[in-house]
Amino acid sequence: MLSTGKIAGAIALCTMALFYHAQSQSCPDRNGRFPVSDQCDAYIECVDGEPTRQLCPDGLLFNDKASLFTYPCQYPIDVDCGGRTRTQPPIPTEDCPHQFGYYKVGDRSHCGQFKNCAAGTAFVLDCPTGLAFNSATYQCDWPDLVEDCDAEAYLGFKCPPQAQGLIQPVRFFRAPNDCQKYFLCVDDRPRVNFCGPEQAFNELINACDGVANVTGCT
Repeated sequence: MLSTGKIAGAIALCTMALFYHAQSQSCPDRNGRFPVSDQCDAYIECVDGEPTRQLCPDGLLFNDKASLFTYPCQYPIDVDCGGRTRTQPPIPTEDCPHQFGYYKVGDRSHCGQFKNCAAGTAFVLDCPTGLAFNSATYQCDWPDLVEDCDAEAYLGFKCPPQAQGLIQPVRFFRAPNDCQKYFLCVDDRPRVNFCGPEQAFNELINACDGVANVTGCT
């Protein structure tokens, strides 16, 4: 096993090698930022024809399509690396797998939280009630559209089976213990919605209605 000193020395040698490699590269234009052929989180910055190798913060990638007036290191979802597959080794912290990024919190039955890691510090955020964090889009989405979320376990509702020959793509069900809450079954997978103040879900019209018009709700 390498000692801490040997590891630090190896990193220093690699850094020096990268520096001299950058200095040996020519600039396609006198000024601009250009990708490194095999690495997605590094780039060459040319100022008056002088190249300098730059490295994005851990977790961000170099976007070679970013304008000169935009910070070029961006989240992976916004960057097409093409054949530039290599990245720097991650620099994790206790709460973050990388210094920067968005990450789901919880398992398949707890999909409504995510964390934003900034400089290795995690900030935990909640999706609106009933929505799940989608790691593929960095957005809160219907849980049935999130690959790593079990919508039934997360929402606590399983769509009843449909009668044979009477298949409906969308069905509505009022929550058993909450008149303002109702479930949509889209292709037999649940989503949850809520009626506004002084309203309740009316199963006769499959819509929110005045609470006085809904039997069993006060």
